[in-house]
Amino acid sequence: MAQEGKLLGKTIRYPKEYCPEILVGVPRYLNRETYEIYQPMELFCGYDSWHAYEASFITQKGLPVTGVVKIVYPAHSNYIIESKSLKLYMGSFNMTPLGKTVEEGIEAFVKTIEADLSKLVQSDVKAYFYTKPPRKQFFDFNDYSVLEENALLKNTTCDIYYEHPAYLEKNIQYDAGEIKVCSHLLKSNCKITGQPDWGSIYIHIDSLTLPQEMSLLQYIVSLRNENHFHEEICEMTYKRLWDIFKPDKLMVSCLYTRRGGIDICPARANRDEYLPKHLIQADTLTARTFRQ
Repeated sequence: MAQEGKLLGKTIRYPKEYCPEILVGVPRYLNRETYEIYQPMELFCGYDSWHAYEASFITQKGLPVTGVVKIVYPAHSNYIIESKSLKLYMGSFNMTPLGKTVEEGIEAFVKTIEADLSKLVQSDVKAYFYTKPPRKQFFDFNDYSVLEENALLKNTTCDIYYEHPAYLEKNIQYDAGEIKVCSHLLKSNCKITGQPDWGSIYIHIDSLTLPQEMSLLQYIVSLRNENHFHEEICEMTYKRLWDIFKPDKLMVSCLYTRRGGIDICPARANRDEYLPKHLIQADTLTARTFRQ
């Protein structure tokens, strides 16, 4: 907890100049061992996609440049970025002069972010700076049905608010098939501060056995009082589905609502081709969900 709670829940002064030293990395293995994820690269592939909506610097002539930075790095990195440290780090650029022109400044901004974060997480990090919305915004999940819009919802009771895999284990559908479902009822809490984290979860599973849709919704709702980082919620859900249903195809993506000007969107799948194509590309800005 010492590394995870280095900044979260504490009053920290914003750096007034570029400050890569403020960044904090949290080892991924700390939570993975809890869920018996000992060889993650054999279990899943994936990426963590972050959007920093309050990105800015000034040129050497003093002109502010503002926009959105999308940051993507792989699930096999040794560390995740602690979110408050990224917020403080991004803020440290606000009065930092970069480049004689806007174009030069953007190039220096992106290269600096990629270098600092790659060093922190011990893996390759890609970043892209957007100064305006793209002409076309892609979305990877248009063909997913919303669980809480299912007619069976009226007969469904939710009364457990800690992670409860028994919902899945007791309601197995013994027919081979494929489902693509989502829920906008995802909620968990920050591992350190207990602050609520809201989001949408997307699940694609193809297996000889499947979860009944309302039991899957009950399971998602049961995460409501769990205290985990966003990446950990995604991997925990993935691991439960993998262990119980032994699927041929599995993808879990969690698109969280921004907090502190940053949103975090982890995606995990058992094969690269099952991952959301556009979400995991730094140079592709996807359409936001309703609450992002």
